[in-house]
Amino acid sequence: MSNKTKRIVILTELELKKTLSRLTSEIIKKVKNLDKLLLVGIPTRGIALAEVLEKELFLKTGLKIRKGIIDPTFYRDDQNRVGTRLIKATDIPIPIERKEILLIDDVIYTGRTIRAAIDALYSWGRPQKVMLLVMVDRGHRELPIQPDFCGKKVPTNQNESINLRLNHVDNEEGVFLEHTFFSEDIS
Repeated sequence: MSNKTKRIVILTELELKKTLSRLTSEIIKKVKNLDKLLLVGIPTRGIALAEVLEKELFLKTGLKIRKGIIDPTFYRDDQNRVGTRLIKATDIPIPIERKEILLIDDVIYTGRTIRAAIDALYSWGRPQKVMLLVMVDRGHRELPIQPDFCGKKVPTNQNESINLRLNHVDNEEGVFLEHTFFSEDIS
């Protein structure tokens, strides 16, 4: 039995740059005091996306926004289904009390990763507010979690995946949908 993968461009490099610019403007508009903002990336692509947003925010405001990493691996309620991966060290550079936290992930799907990230975050303290930014919302939510900032909604099937690619990590840039066809689908 052989598998084939079809790749579809959801956002080109230029469209991705425009989407990042829009998301940055939305953050600036919604967060009244950017000095209280902490960008927190969720491994793996959420970390890279947080770096890009940090640079965009600096270009638009001149402010250096702090950023950190939260790894939700050991807070997941579905580890037996998704497995344990090599964890990325959590790095919260400042106390989070009275901070507005912007959790950043590339794709939201069931909501379980975000729930686990929130649980992990609260083990570091109680922030003033927690918001969520995702590049792509692909639907199929199992928990009532919705992003505050969303690059694009892309309804998907269960056998499809969405991949964010960034130049400084992947040597290509864009958002791609990949559909895997199994041999019984092709015949």
